[in-house]
Amino acid sequence: MTILDTLAAFFDVAGRTGAPRIVINGAILYGLWQGLARAGFAQSERTRIWAAVAVPLLAWFALIWLLALTEAFRVFPLLLPLSIFAPVVVGLVLIIRSRRIAAALDAMPPSWLVGLQVYRVFGGAFLVQLALGNLSPVFALPAGTGDVLVGVLALPVAFYLARHERSGRALAVGWNLLGILDLLTAITLGFLASTGRLGGAPRPLVYPLLMVPAFGVPLSFILHGVSLWQLKRRARRGGIARQVGSPMAVNTPA
Repeated sequence: MTILDTLAAFFDVAGRTGAPRIVINGAILYGLWQGLARAGFAQSERTRIWAAVAVPLLAWFALIWLLALTEAFRVFPLLLPLSIFAPVVVGLVLIIRSRRIAAALDAMPPSWLVGLQVYRVFGGAFLVQLALGNLSPVFALPAGTGDVLVGVLALPVAFYLARHERSGRALAVGWNLLGILDLLTAITLGFLASTGRLGGAPRPLVYPLLMVPAFGVPLSFILHGVSLWQLKRRARRGGIARQVGSPMAVNTPA
């Protein structure tokens, strides 16, 4: 068995068991719980807020997993774009409108949401399938390389942001934009490749790799959006604090 075969088997087992996605969801919910605790919510209210996020998140994950297992995405092709964009729009709107989630994010270190996306290194599965000849290089090469790059950079950026938040915000914003660009590129090229518009016969994704665009992509979009929102809120709060602490602000009449 070659190294490529070993890597392909590893990614296949990880994808079929859902272990990485389960760990990611667990990390998100653990971070939310800690953020709510830091924000000072009482135990009962913290539990209600946490459950209001946990139940839809896990239900969404279970639904996409079931649809992928039953080949519903192959039977109903429009399900895939719907599964990518609908959760992003609905999720971000609900999150940004929630004052309680905002309070939890204000209490959480911004480095956490950045470092969490180290899981993007699992995009290396696309490169492995490319090397085995199972995916179009026009799609798999930029999609896999971009994902791995974003995942590899996640921890260094998070570490720098944790040590130097004020100067690290611009770096974190750039990393988030790179991650979003990677996702948009993968979606666009994936659509073109699956319809044969990039040349050659269409090669639709199959389970378990299908879970990446169906669940991993919209989840990453949401995490990038929330991270950018958190960074913006912290920058604004830092600017207000500096204004309040300046002599000009103190001497200005109310």
